[in-house]
Amino acid sequence: MPRVKRGTKRKDRRKRILDLAKGYYGTKHNCFRIAELQVERSLAYATRDRKQKKREFRGLWITRINAAARMNDISYSQLVAGLKKAGSDVNRKVLAEIAFQDPKGFSALVTSAKSALAAA
Repeated sequence: MPRVKRGTKRKDRRKRILDLAKGYYGTKHNCFRIAELQVERSLAYATRDRKQKKREFRGLWITRINAAARMNDISYSQLVAGLKKAGSDVNRKVLAEIAFQDPKGFSALVTSAKSALAAA
């Protein structure tokens, strides 16, 4: 059987993995076998955490909205229900930003939610 020298394919593969491992601690950035394992693991974490980031931000927005709503004497769930009945289609991200940046504007939204709840 003839000898196979992989040449540039092998070199390019190793270079690609080691470039992805740049900045890792210890032998994880310069030992190919260990770097390959770490890069595979890191890419798996990156895929998982793109989903988790969305979850964590939604939780943060809800916490901010709830804190601002409680300062206006209403709970988060009542606020969301009132806004839905009032026909407001402000999402949680924008609502959290309004609560954080513009408390008076948020109070106006709370009053419209309260009046919609009282009318129903």
